[in-house]
Amino acid sequence: MIDLRDATYFVAIADAGNLALAAEKLGRTQPALTKCIRRLEDDLRTELFRHEGRRLVLTEAGIVFLARMRSLIGHAAEIRREIADLGVGIAGHIRIGSAATAAEYMLPLLTAELIRQAPAVTLDLTVGMNDVLVQALIEKNLDLVFGPLTEATGDTDRFESFSLATDAAVAVASRDHPIFDSPITMESLAAHKWVLSRPAVATRQWLQERFRSLGFDGPQVQMETSSISLLPRLIAETKLLSFISRRNLGAGAAGAQLKEIPLEETTMLREFGIIRLRSAYFTPAARLLVEIAEARKADFAGAGEAR
Repeated sequence: MIDLRDATYFVAIADAGNLALAAEKLGRTQPALTKCIRRLEDDLRTELFRHEGRRLVLTEAGIVFLARMRSLIGHAAEIRREIADLGVGIAGHIRIGSAATAAEYMLPLLTAELIRQAPAVTLDLTVGMNDVLVQALIEKNLDLVFGPLTEATGDTDRFESFSLATDAAVAVASRDHPIFDSPITMESLAAHKWVLSRPAVATRQWLQERFRSLGFDGPQVQMETSSISLLPRLIAETKLLSFISRRNLGAGAAGAQLKEIPLEETTMLREFGIIRLRSAYFTPAARLLVEIAEARKADFAGAGEAR
């Protein structure tokens, strides 16, 4: 039987890669953590770490064990939260993952209303790429994800989704980019270089497939980033093309110095909303946030819709 405390210590040691750092973080002594590793290795009859200088590096068995322990700790935390919520109602904690666009245009309004209705609720917000956030949702490290509703999250047996708004991802460039000096075609887009999200991100996959379906090898990617919407100035200064939400364009927006490249072939219409894992406990606080979001749908229409 694996002790939950040992599992927690093991994850901390694996993340730190060093006993001293893990001990400092946990408020434990190094000998106590050494005994933890020995207990686990004796129980499992295999080595979980190997020494590389002062660093502790996971063995192949350790890598697999780490993934299982993260899941175990997540499930244990979920059980504790579920029981606690029975006593405190909506005074709970919500772990939210959000795409950058949703974080800027949806969450301020929604979280303000949530706090007004449930002032004892606490929130933990992680902003990141949708594929990473959905994986965290699957691992039960997040309760809700705000972002695009993709084909993967359309698995209704696994996920429950709540559509809130229509959004359009469009090709963009700096306002003085030479691409605007002549008629814009797919050929002109293919001739320029791009800064795009990582290959696993749905918007990039859609754009690449559009290029391929129209007979082009695909956009020439010169730079990859984990957050396109946070880099409008970089896009403008490098004279690279990019692919972002239309909501990020226009006066007062983060991408005010950028301009949409008006081409139907590279306009991706998508739904933005909330995603949750059906097998996870739906806390009263998280349920209240979803109810608030659905009641405020009209506030999110407009800027991201097709023109």
